[in-house]
Amino acid sequence: MTVTAYTLAVVLNLFCVFLGYRFLFQPGPAATGYGVPADPAGDAGAYLTIKGVRDGTFGLVGLAVLAFAGARPEAWFMLFVALVPLGDVLIVLRNGGTRAVAFGIHFATAIVVLISAGLLFAV
Repeated sequence: MTVTAYTLAVVLNLFCVFLGYRFLFQPGPAATGYGVPADPAGDAGAYLTIKGVRDGTFGLVGLAVLAFAGARPEAWFMLFVALVPLGDVLIVLRNGGTRAVAFGIHFATAIVVLISAGLLFAV
C-alpha cells in the first residue's frame, strides 16, 4: 500500500506541474480542456497565467512536502488541495461549461485526490 500511496501522490503532483506548464505555455487549449474556453476577444491571459502558476505551484509544493516531510503531511496537503477541483466544478458550471466536464473531470479529480489522501493517511 505504501508504494501505491506514494506513486499516486507523485503522479498527481506531477500532473499539477504539467497543468501549470500547459496553462502558461498553451493557454487556449488548456482553457478549453478545463471546460471554460478563453474568450478570444477578451483579455483572459492574466487569469490563465494565474491558473498556470497556481497549479504548477501546488504540484511543486506537493512534491516537496512528500520528499521532505513524509506521508502524513502530504496526506493533509492532498486533503486540502481537493478543495481546488471541487471549486473548479462550480467555476465550470457557473461559466457555461458542461456537466460532463464539471463532474467527469473536476469532480473525479477531487475524488482521486481524496483517495490519495486516504492512502497516505493509511501508511
